[in-house]
Amino acid sequence: MSNLIHIPTPLRPFTDKKESVEVSGNTVGELLADLTKRHEGLKKHLYADDGRLRNFVNVYLNDEDIRYLQREATPVKPGDSLSIVPSVAGGAGDISPKPQAKADCRRLA
Repeated sequence: MSNLIHIPTPLRPFTDKKESVEVSGNTVGELLADLTKRHEGLKKHLYADDGRLRNFVNVYLNDEDIRYLQREATPVKPGDSLSIVPSVAGGAGDISPKPQAKADCRRLA
């Protein structure tokens, strides 16, 4: 039995728009290696030049973050699934109305 890796929307162009890819291996690292072998365009998005997973790439085995397991050496069982979840940065910042916006609001009232 194989395993599935769930692909986030921003990376789907590199997997022929597939939401998930069937892979095989005995560890998380082997599953990811099989994925990047089948879809080579993903490698540069998942791995840094030194071969390590990029810091902003989060990988979950079933519902567990692999950073709290054995990272890429984490063993997998048939039927387990991986999810790749890219980090989201940023935020709303200062959401208070700008002076011009306040003046525009007064004109509307």
